[in-house]
Amino acid sequence: MGIDCTATVAEFEWNVPESYTVTSTVDEYADEIRDRAAIRFLDADGDRTERTYADLRDDMCRFANGLEELGIGNGDRVLHLFPRHPDAFAIQLGVLAVGALLVPCSSQLRANDIAFRANDCNATAIVVHESLTDMVDPVLEETPLERVIVLDGTDDGDEQRSTFESIVDDQPAEYDGPELGADEPMSINYTSGTTGQPKPVLHKHRWMYCFNRVNAPYWWGIDEETNLEDELLWATTGTGWAKWFWSPVGVGLTTGATQLVYDGAFEPETFLEILETEGVTKLCAVPTQYRMLTNADLEAYDVELNDTLSAGEPLNREPIERIEAAWGVTPRDGYGQTETIALVANYPGIDVKPGSMGKPTPGVGATIIDVDEEEPVEPGEVGEIAVPVDSPAIFDGYYEKPDLDERTLSGDYYRTGDLASRDEDGYFFFEGRADDIIISSGYRIGPFEVEDALVSHDAVAEAAAVGSPHDERGSIVKAYVVLADGYEASEGLTNELQAFMKAETAPYKYPRRIEFVDELPKTSSGKIRRIELRDREQENHSQSSH
Repeated sequence: MGIDCTATVAEFEWNVPESYTVTSTVDEYADEIRDRAAIRFLDADGDRTERTYADLRDDMCRFANGLEELGIGNGDRVLHLFPRHPDAFAIQLGVLAVGALLVPCSSQLRANDIAFRANDCNATAIVVHESLTDMVDPVLEETPLERVIVLDGTDDGDEQRSTFESIVDDQPAEYDGPELGADEPMSINYTSGTTGQPKPVLHKHRWMYCFNRVNAPYWWGIDEETNLEDELLWATTGTGWAKWFWSPVGVGLTTGATQLVYDGAFEPETFLEILETEGVTKLCAVPTQYRMLTNADLEAYDVELNDTLSAGEPLNREPIERIEAAWGVTPRDGYGQTETIALVANYPGIDVKPGSMGKPTPGVGATIIDVDEEEPVEPGEVGEIAVPVDSPAIFDGYYEKPDLDERTLSGDYYRTGDLASRDEDGYFFFEGRADDIIISSGYRIGPFEVEDALVSHDAVAEAAAVGSPHDERGSIVKAYVVLADGYEASEGLTNELQAFMKAETAPYKYPRRIEFVDELPKTSSGKIRRIELRDREQENHSQSSH
């Protein structure tokens, strides 16, 4: 599927159907392709469960009827906290069918994170897996949560608690709920909180339509010519992340595809075996997973992949080249946020430039503007990725946070907080978060270029670059480095890495300080928390100055 980017962007038009919802879409698929598997679920032991689109619709309706009996309905906020599970889609769709708002939570959060979210959006109900109830029980009295629905649980007689199984038991497989449309609120997805408290991102049902129109064809390579009976999609994300809505819901369910859901821990050999034995054709994973996969013997696995997609943070060139050589497919980055759809992507059929995020997707209007002014920057200059505030591709504000809306959406552009540059061919290159930028002797240095070069050295498994205070230069580049197996920290290795970096990057970008660490601080979604490292540098500088 080759795409003329310029023509596609110029010709693209938004025609969002007023009646569009993901629940009505699944309802239509249940009639049209009722026997096609929507989900092929594998547990950690390799046992398989399948749900057809007809099954999914029936289970959605049963849960919606049960929720209505419990008094949960239009406008209510419902948290959910469960691992990848065969009933995950039915639960999410059932909540949406009654007109309630989904509030996804990751199993990697803690009890205080659940309390923060419940209090922040005034959630009155939560669906929680039995294995995760210890994250909910301690905070019930300090939150507005009135109803706890336990998945795979047992009835303990508590009036505040129900089991998912008891709620759907004996419910009809038809549901006559409120009339919903594209402009109805759908979800509150909390940001990762890399620089402060997580923010409640409000999306309407239109979000799913935008994924179908943009993410599906211009990132996943799924359009009206794709024979979905020959495709098996696998996005390795968890149910609590916006990425679950980006791909399993926003692409998988809205296109009528069959997708694999695997509820096991990430182990490279296990994942490679699943790719081979299940016949996955389109894989979407995060850069950390790709980097770990490419340490294995890829050539030993007979895979059927026609697409490999990467998201979450930029993918380094080394795993791209390794996968190309082994499987003949080129991993394609896609860039966006909890607040958006794919703003920039490597379209199917265009040349992938190593290190590039790709080109702006059609209909979105993504551009790069000056960090201080609302003016586009020239090619080669670093600026902030921004999207016009009237673009359908972005969120509808922060839930009940008018002051935050005023700061974020009152200008001509929604500023993403991410820095990038654009080359003469229109390709975007990620330069880091706006607050991650390192200014040294007047030079603006994005951390990713430093990190990308470092991890291409055999001794480096992971790296994070931050500004370290310096009396003369203002800041200098400091790298925190996690070593690969078989390497030990030493002054000699520090010198070797610095010499390597001087050959790989502009001289002013090499890390003048290197610290070897066992691990890097990360958010629960796996993104490096450079703010912690910057704070550490500031603290060390303050102590040394006294």
